Amino acid sequence: MKKILVVGSANMDLVVGVKDIPVVGETALCHSFQKVPGGKGANQAYACARLGGDTVFLNALGNDDLGDALLENLCQAGVDTSAIRRTADAATGMAVVCVSQRGDNAILVVPGANQRCDVEYLQQNRDLFLHSDIVLLQMEIPSESVFYAVRLARDLGKTVILNPAPAPDGLPDEIYGALDLITPNETEFKQLTGCPTDQVEDILLYSRRILDKGTKHVLVTLGSRGALFIGPEGHRLFPAVKVTAVDTTAAGDTFNGALARKLADGCGYEQAIVFANHASALSVSRPGAQTSIPSYEEVTAFMRERGTGD
Repeated sequence: MKKILVVGSANMDLVVGVKDIPVVGETALCHSFQKVPGGKGANQAYACARLGGDTVFLNALGNDDLGDALLENLCQAGVDTSAIRRTADAATGMAVVCVSQRGDNAILVVPGANQRCDVEYLQQNRDLFLHSDIVLLQMEIPSESVFYAVRLARDLGKTVILNPAPAPDGLPDEIYGALDLITPNETEFKQLTGCPTDQVEDILLYSRRILDKGTKHVLVTLGSRGALFIGPEGHRLFPAVKVTAVDTTAAGDTFNGALARKLADGCGYEQAIVFANHASALSVSRPGAQTSIPSYEEVTAFMRERGTGD
């Protein structure tokens, strides 16, 4: 199996349950509260490892109780956390997550120690890039760190996957040119490209602009409509797996982690996307972020139940 390096954020999610997501100026009473390990990088590392992937995580945590809890949770999933930076200069990152009765969410992130996942720290861990095969990144650490990691991974000949979340206003052309795969959701795709709608025809048109900059493949997750995969050879819409949504908090992170995990087996993109769709569907049927991420055995059993095999 190929080795996966995840570079990204870790937060303790403060999850509040509400009837509806509050609007501006509204005070809402919450019916539940939980502390749940989260952060896009940690979620994706957790998913890779829980699904059986050989996974290393680069991140910065505060020297505090929340950092200890996040580290312990990652270790329990099988993530190699030996290179994670602990810092006294900043508290561990946190996020406040509002989850509605319909399973929708709104998230506020306080980066904290995630800002210490800087270029110098990544330079100190160059060997982990060298000995990995797949490098998976998001955008919840400083952008200069993300860009450095992308360039380094490309120069070392690694498979580079960027989940551009939260989406910046744009990316340098050089970064697009270094990516094997970019995986925005429909909102992030609009933010990156200026695509006017979420219609497949428009997404295909604006994806061409990304491919022309050198990105090898674009994969846009479309929620209940599935995932649209676009490359130089054409495109394919992979339908979503229908489940009753309980909490969508880690759906995208589970998808990206599962995708990297299946690619680490040597599978092609299409087989990996089918697997990731099923893993993500299982996660939204459960509450929480990392607590909702299924095991490899659970996903393969779910696929057999649906008659999609593995």
